[in-house]
Amino acid sequence: MIALAFVVQALRIAIPYLLAAAGGVMSERAGLIALTLEGYMLGGAFGAAVGALTTGSPTVGAICGMIAGALLALLYAAASMKFRANQVVTGVAINLLVIGLTRFFLRLLYDSSSNSPRLPGFASATGSGFGALVTNPLVWVGVIAFALVGWLLARTAFGLRVRAIGEHPEAAASVGVNVERTRYLAVTLSGVLAALGGVYLALDQHQFTDQMTAGRGFIALAATIFGRWEPKRVAVACLLFAAAETLQIRLQGTGSIPSQFVEMIPYVLTIVALAGVVGRAVPPAALGREEQV
Repeated sequence: MIALAFVVQALRIAIPYLLAAAGGVMSERAGLIALTLEGYMLGGAFGAAVGALTTGSPTVGAICGMIAGALLALLYAAASMKFRANQVVTGVAINLLVIGLTRFFLRLLYDSSSNSPRLPGFASATGSGFGALVTNPLVWVGVIAFALVGWLLARTAFGLRVRAIGEHPEAAASVGVNVERTRYLAVTLSGVLAALGGVYLALDQHQFTDQMTAGRGFIALAATIFGRWEPKRVAVACLLFAAAETLQIRLQGTGSIPSQFVEMIPYVLTIVALAGVVGRAVPPAALGREEQV
């Protein structure tokens, strides 16, 4: 029973990582650094909160969250491609912008600097057990996201164009591929997927709280790099990081180890994993390049 509870909790924690990392794969395979995953997730969570509270429907909330993620992704794509801004600086700026905007509108709409009112959620079962897990449709969306992203990249003409642009945009353009349009589409899909990770957090916790993503977008980016931009490997990396976070929560409950050290576990694992992999991982050749095609 303890092992089953551990697995269920790890899967619940893994869903936002899976969704955000799926978005990270799409963006980075198209040649745009996915440093904005944290902002997409937080924007998606807030969009879901506003939509769900306004209409009373978690479905509408999820749609609003996806729209928020798509708009932020379009902003990032426009700044990076149209205005040729540095992708790292733009990514950091968008993350900070979303933190400020969500805090501002949280105060404006709900007269609170910390959290929104209680939200409706998807799960038909109460609690945090297996029943609540399998009755939440966003869990299934997260599970199949990598299969769909993998199929899209490997089996479709659009995926072939994305991979070609991420490796050699000039060669892709020379055979008639519209590089800018393809990147816009890939980055928008990245924003939608990552925003769904934030939607999951808000609706699962039945509340939006200030900076509730708490670095999950950056861990999802680490999983993308750790998995070498391959959907199957990235999914395994997300499960590994989720298991580490679950272990952290379990150890905190025992009180046998100082909480400060326990809270470090997921981040130490991230550093160790990347230190062992990044030197051998080969990113898409055009990742982060700012020149116009």
